[in-house]
Amino acid sequence: MSSSQDQYISSLKKIKQVEEEAQKEIESYKSKIEDQIIQLESELEKAITAAKADGEKLVDSSVADATKKADAETQKTIEEAKTKSKDVASQITSQNAQDIINILLKGVE
Repeated sequence: MSSSQDQYISSLKKIKQVEEEAQKEIESYKSKIEDQIIQLESELEKAITAAKADGEKLVDSSVADATKKADAETQKTIEEAKTKSKDVASQITSQNAQDIINILLKGVE
């Protein structure tokens, strides 16, 4: 073989070696990226689960707060009705009582 053929073969071997090294580097980078994607998917899944749990807690808290508020308003309305009924009952005079008895007795006749 001539010297130029040896150089050509040597050049081809170097090119092949560079290609193989580049391919190994590409595979290594690809593997790292795939690992990162898996890690990101896992973190995303955890974040979604946490956000869902937080949302459910917020809904539960809002429902509890609304229930407490409604109960308080109901109690207030009941107390106001009790007060008004006492006021109405205390306003019945003997004349009003007589009028009520007369109305009731008319219904019996």
